[in-house]
Amino acid sequence: MRSASKATSLYGLVAHYESPEEILVAARMAREAGYTKMDAFTPYMVEGLAEELRSRDDRVTWIVFGCGMVGAALGFLLQWWVSAVDYPMNIGGRPDVSWPSFIPVTFECGILSAALGGLVGMLMLNGLPLPYHPIFEAPGFERVTRDRFILCIESADPRFDAGETREFLESTAPEGVEEVRPK
Repeated sequence: MRSASKATSLYGLVAHYESPEEILVAARMAREAGYTKMDAFTPYMVEGLAEELRSRDDRVTWIVFGCGMVGAALGFLLQWWVSAVDYPMNIGGRPDVSWPSFIPVTFECGILSAALGGLVGMLMLNGLPLPYHPIFEAPGFERVTRDRFILCIESADPRFDAGETREFLESTAPEGVEEVRPK
């Protein structure tokens, strides 16, 4: 009974590599083998690794665009409301709504909204702040910030089988393969 609960608490398997070339080859092999829920942890950016992991996400781009457009529209509407509806002032026969004079404020409101929306959207989509993650329990994970490259295949992957995945990771010639279990 106890081993069944322990088996379900498996987060995934991690493989340790010494060089960026090794983890890049291993990620390519894992993708070709059909694994989709995997992640890599490296001390610096490895060229081509994001493409191998298929981790491209364009949602932040659309959040920034949407927030920028909403901010610009609200900035323009605020100026229109103040000058034409709430407190119109006819000075020298000028029109109440002189849209060319609204452009600088509209632009700045769009930029401010886009920046704030991008920041909040990025934090939310990344799940930050994240004080704890099961991968922190991986043996040797503290060396990722210095000189270690780790590939993790999560147990949530549809193709994941503890034995087969371990054999697959060992076939990529890592330094070691370890199980990750959350506390």
